[in-house]
Amino acid sequence: MPFGLTNTPAVFMDLMNRVCKSYLDKFVIVFIDDILIYSRNKEEHANHLRIILELLRKEKLYAKFSKCDFWIKTAQFLGHLIDSQGLHVDPTKIEAVKSWASPTTPTEIHQFLGLAGYYRRFIKYFSKIAKSLTILTQKDKKFVWGDDQEMAFQILKQKLCEALILALPEGNDDFVVYCDASIQGLGVVLMQREKFIAYASRQLKPHEENYTTHDLELGPVVFAFKI
Repeated sequence: MPFGLTNTPAVFMDLMNRVCKSYLDKFVIVFIDDILIYSRNKEEHANHLRIILELLRKEKLYAKFSKCDFWIKTAQFLGHLIDSQGLHVDPTKIEAVKSWASPTTPTEIHQFLGLAGYYRRFIKYFSKIAKSLTILTQKDKKFVWGDDQEMAFQILKQKLCEALILALPEGNDDFVVYCDASIQGLGVVLMQREKFIAYASRQLKPHEENYTTHDLELGPVVFAFKI
């Protein structure tokens, strides 16, 4: 299938997932034609590289040497910076956020929330903070930028610029999920051995606003299992 066709990325992604299936999320991450191989030490990494390079040769898939990086300690991948400490927001995105002016139209709010939402795993209670902004993106809402919207906008900018480093999961044990619920939304935090792995949140649906306290407190538990 030639590149340029609408379905080419999806077809190629499916191919790469099938080829690397045995190693995905063990020491390999694949996104279309980007392959990230990660390891805990040099000896392990040498073995991982050999496995994947031999696999690609066996499947007659070829990587252009000039576009490959080997034995690097820091990698930029899908808008993130990854190193031995964990997962960081891409510094270039932080610079863009710092200079982002207050939105003046629903479209500009969509654009900002699109970027901020991509990094929502770094922001505790993202949905609660962004609620006053998302309301203005609804078709039946008049655009009025007030103090609440400006405060939410500035808080999101600050949290993105000061985002914590999220640890990368190690194995399948010792995970803990902390849950919280309020009339403004649901929030959960995934941790492993006292290290932050990810944040997640969402606003309440209309019918959920009528829940009793007990039912509302169960909301983030169900939400966490569905993520």
